[in-house]
Amino acid sequence: MKPGAKIINARSGLAAILVAAPLLLLCGCSTVSVTTDYDHSAPFRNYRTYAVEPPANVPPLSPTADSALRSSLQQNLAARGIREVTMAEKPELAVVPHVRLQQKYSVQQYTSWGYGPGMWPYYGGYYGVWAGAPYTYSTIDSYTEGTLILDFVDLSKQKLVFRGTGTGTASANTESNAEKIKEAVKKIVEKMPAS
Repeated sequence: MKPGAKIINARSGLAAILVAAPLLLLCGCSTVSVTTDYDHSAPFRNYRTYAVEPPANVPPLSPTADSALRSSLQQNLAARGIREVTMAEKPELAVVPHVRLQQKYSVQQYTSWGYGPGMWPYYGGYYGVWAGAPYTYSTIDSYTEGTLILDFVDLSKQKLVFRGTGTGTASANTESNAEKIKEAVKKIVEKMPAS
């Protein structure tokens, strides 16, 4: 091996890590999972206007969540050539948001192979088991799962043509939840058919 080969290999390895690290961080940033379904016969290329129509008899979104939803819809649908109008202007699509919060539980089971030197008591006797014998324990964590469903309704036919569902972990932080709403809307609109 040549004298400088180890230094060059080390620098190449460091360069690879510096390039890969931001990519790994970006991959880990996704906090919302999205699924979609649509009417394959709908004329998506013809839709040019929409209005947000909150569902009836449902409590409204918080001001922060509503603002995040509307601004993200405006931005992402405008990029597809679909602009927001009022219901009085007879939009082609109504976007109906539904939000659901649900308490969930996560159970994790771990096995520890002992605490180092020492013995475990033998139940019902004076003998111990071998040092480092495995011990299994479980933890239960609770969290709130938030689901945003966006229904796109063709108003001329009164027919649901596209549904996107975004799911993520909700928190007590309204700004964090608003960012997750924006992420969900962006991912949902990206999956909307172009034609």
